[in-house]
Amino acid sequence: MGHLPATDATAEGSTGATTPPAITRRFDLRRVYTAVILVPVIYVVIRYFPPWALTLLLIAGGSIALTELYRISFHPRPNRALIGVGLAASALIAARHHLLSPAFPELLAVSGLALIIALLCSSTPMERRLKDAGITAFGVLYVGYTLSTLASTRSLPAGEFFVCFVALVTWAADTGAYYAGTLWGTHLLAPSISPQKTIEGVFGGLALGMGASLLARVWFLPQLSLLDAVILGLLLTGSGLLGDLCESAIKRRVGVKDSGGILPGHGGMLDRLDSLLFTAPTFYYYITYVRGISLPP
Repeated sequence: MGHLPATDATAEGSTGATTPPAITRRFDLRRVYTAVILVPVIYVVIRYFPPWALTLLLIAGGSIALTELYRISFHPRPNRALIGVGLAASALIAARHHLLSPAFPELLAVSGLALIIALLCSSTPMERRLKDAGITAFGVLYVGYTLSTLASTRSLPAGEFFVCFVALVTWAADTGAYYAGTLWGTHLLAPSISPQKTIEGVFGGLALGMGASLLARVWFLPQLSLLDAVILGLLLTGSGLLGDLCESAIKRRVGVKDSGGILPGHGGMLDRLDSLLFTAPTFYYYITYVRGISLPP
């Protein structure tokens, strides 16, 4: 969110002084092509299919994102048993509201037991086992649990419109940040975490995210008050930025640019879902605890 445009190499004059890098404004059209293909499909699933269809889509996308996270995080080679446990636990948690016993603690306990068994069966040194276990558990919560809140949102009354609202505001904030940062970005936001995110991009994301929130209220979600729309516009833009920075910190830590290459112009699935992993729970807890909208009995 809020990317600084690509720059040319810094030039040095005869006196040894450096000149500011020249900014090359470049848009990746593959981002547009990918969105044109995926957005209508996702909209149809959200709007016209039953809630379990979205859950299956989230499990599929979340499994790809989680596999990418484990692939870049496990060193020197991935622990396949722990990856399997992580993927299974993530899928169970994402589908918890469709199970006979949707209670989160029970699913967490079963996942923890499977994790312990996988650790006991491993032949790697104990220090490595504990590190791998931490990565596995983090991935389940980071991807599986956060996406489960989007499945829970879809199960609410008028849930299809709530999910469309989250997706629209998240996408708008990401898009505003990307293009504002590319066109006008000069002031780095967090260079130690991401060298391409800019303050100008943040304001661009906030403007478009807020506009999308207000438009969605008028267009298809009159259940929200004007104050709700303003608050959610701020909350989702801010939480989306945190999600973007969190994934950037992970990639910075392991030394990779993208989590994968499955989505042309966007990188990996985790690169595409990073903001949604934070906006989904933010919206769900606001709408259930602040607005008091709950799952049907």
